[in-house]
Amino acid sequence: MDLSSTIRLVLAKPHPAGRPFIWGGAAVAVVGGLILGAWLFWIAAAFTAFCLYFFRDPERVVPNRHGAVVAPADGRIVSVMPAVPPSELGLGDTPRWRVAIFLSVLDVHVNRAPVEGRITRIAYRHGAFVNAAMDKASEDNERNALAIRLPDGRDMAVVQIAGLIARRIVCTVREGDMVATGERIGIIRFGSRTDLYLPEGVRPLVAEGQTMIGGETVVAELPPLVAR
Repeated sequence: MDLSSTIRLVLAKPHPAGRPFIWGGAAVAVVGGLILGAWLFWIAAAFTAFCLYFFRDPERVVPNRHGAVVAPADGRIVSVMPAVPPSELGLGDTPRWRVAIFLSVLDVHVNRAPVEGRITRIAYRHGAFVNAAMDKASEDNERNALAIRLPDGRDMAVVQIAGLIARRIVCTVREGDMVATGERIGIIRFGSRTDLYLPEGVRPLVAEGQTMIGGETVVAELPPLVAR
């Protein structure tokens, strides 16, 4: 990434979910600083600057590649393995490939649709807040699961998972909405994880340890359905 691209990324406009934190921090910096002194001003100013960086929402260029499944989030892949999708989505109990992406506090936290399709199910579940990099986070942590039906009838799932710090999952789509590949579908505040469950029979093209760019990195390719 060149210098100009890095600057554009850092200075990208913030996601609307970050506005209460940004405006709140700025208000404390101004009002609190005038009343209680410079120390509060600098603390609040630093918090505001961090929120501007954390909630950045850069534009992404979706690859012009037929059948491409793109990463639903920025971050590092911590697991690539067969797993059963969350039961609340009603996608059956047959294991399918799951790609788990861990988002540190330095990553962009906006989630994106991995494919074009219709949101058929959104299910929120309360849970714990263990380290999102751990494999058991998929089962134990607070999560918001989305099922997406492709135009050809296949289903896949994206699961927003709260992490050790995160306590708020924001989903900006509703059941029945049509989404385009790379379209924003939500954000998770602070450290978190996003799991992608591929359609049955589709294998991932990525491996553990790889770095993902949400909306741009190709995770898998959808083979054409064979007519029966």
